[in-house]
Amino acid sequence: MFDDEKIEAGIRLLLEGMGEDVNREGLRETPERIARMYHEIYGGLEMTPEEILSKTFTAANNEMVLEKDITFYSTCEHHLLPFYGKAHVAYIPNGKVVGISKLARTVEVYARRPQIQEQLTAQIADAIMEYLKPQGVMVMIEAEHMCMTMRGVRKPGSQTVTMVTRGAFAENRELQDTFLRLAK
Repeated sequence: MFDDEKIEAGIRLLLEGMGEDVNREGLRETPERIARMYHEIYGGLEMTPEEILSKTFTAANNEMVLEKDITFYSTCEHHLLPFYGKAHVAYIPNGKVVGISKLARTVEVYARRPQIQEQLTAQIADAIMEYLKPQGVMVMIEAEHMCMTMRGVRKPGSQTVTMVTRGAFAENRELQDTFLRLAK
């Protein structure tokens, strides 16, 4: 999927557009380094949540499962600057559970794509609903955006919080309150 030649050519043009000498020692290999880096930080473009969430286990307990403080790094699609923080993901099983690392891996699939935080939050919840078929899902993301820290309004330390509820969580305020209490 990645076209390294196009990425490298684009980085050279960007550097030249900024007035840089792409042949100076420190920049000579930068286009190649960035192309390799993009495979890593945008690797979610080549992954699907289905492969991660497809292996489930039967569980008699249908109480809330919460994985909190999942560290993630993503990229704002508006400025191509990072945003990063913590994701908190809960679901209520419907007879099936998934290995707990799979929730963190699902966060990674979507975080490793250029996008907005609001979309990231919804994609995680919707994938869990689609592939696990739980009674409900709730996802909350708290993140700092470098597009607000490094440029523009320049407010380091400010947090953007997004939250999505599906199924039983959308219908039950008590479940939402329990999630929020446990996530803090």
